[in-house]
Amino acid sequence: MTALTDDTLPVTPRAMRDEMILFVVMAVLLAAVPFSGIYPFFVMQALCFALLACAFNLLIGYGGLLSFGHAMFMGTAGYCSAHALKVWALPPELGVLVGIAAAFVLSIITGYISIRRQGIYFSMITLALSQLLYFIYLQAPFTHGEDGIQGIPQGHMFGVLDLSKPTVLYYVVLVGFLAGFLLIYRIINSPFGEVLKSIRENEPRAISLGYRTDQYKFLAFVLSGTLAGFAGALKVFVAQNASLTDVHWSMSGEVVLMTLVGGLGTIFGPVVGAFVIIAMQQYLAGFGQWVTVIQGSIFVICVLTFRRGVIGEIAHYFRRSL
Repeated sequence: MTALTDDTLPVTPRAMRDEMILFVVMAVLLAAVPFSGIYPFFVMQALCFALLACAFNLLIGYGGLLSFGHAMFMGTAGYCSAHALKVWALPPELGVLVGIAAAFVLSIITGYISIRRQGIYFSMITLALSQLLYFIYLQAPFTHGEDGIQGIPQGHMFGVLDLSKPTVLYYVVLVGFLAGFLLIYRIINSPFGEVLKSIRENEPRAISLGYRTDQYKFLAFVLSGTLAGFAGALKVFVAQNASLTDVHWSMSGEVVLMTLVGGLGTIFGPVVGAFVIIAMQQYLAGFGQWVTVIQGSIFVICVLTFRRGVIGEIAHYFRRSL
């Protein structure tokens, strides 16, 4: 599968300058949210899903691998972090590390199984593995089944930062998101990222040049899954619960929707897409089940009229790398 960006711009000093300027603007705007009167819980939730979408975009937008099971990394990290915080009484920073480690191990196992297949077969294997984990978590004692893990203590990160205070929690989540975003940006613009893009565009040619493409795709899968787990670990502190919703296949579908709406293969597209979808769920909740109909309509409109996504179309129009 190839990216929907049919005119990928080369990485130049000017392009990197534009991207860093936009990153600084984004960071400043997000840092000012607590002083703007915007509901902080909504933004924190959107930041967690934005990081998840960016991790997913690393795999599909730059590696050409469509996963239908990324929710399993988010959900697994959430369950493990929640269990570590509530049952083992670990401090928040160690709880996050437990979730990241769980997602890392899971991505290695599932990547080893699925990465040998290509195209729709790869996608279906990731979906099957995700559903397998869903039913395991439904029956596992430590997840409490359909009730999930509730009342997760937020605690004091590093013994200093009181996460029960909304403003403190917001900035902790913001720093986590920005750190994850910068890591993904560095991966994309590294020699590894360039090889990954070449595999996306023409894998047989990359093989002819001597690259072991399966190893590159496997590493991209592990990085993407681990970062998705980081997003799930952060979300535990925001929602104070871990439930089956984060492991269900519909969550993987929402991540695909966020990435396509924002712009597949763009750096800032998944962030915009995540905020658009979460804002719809937040402010259109009064419509009940019609929210999914509205989301589906927007998806169809986006595919038909904005093939590159919101940020993708803007980048194409201004000939900028975004």
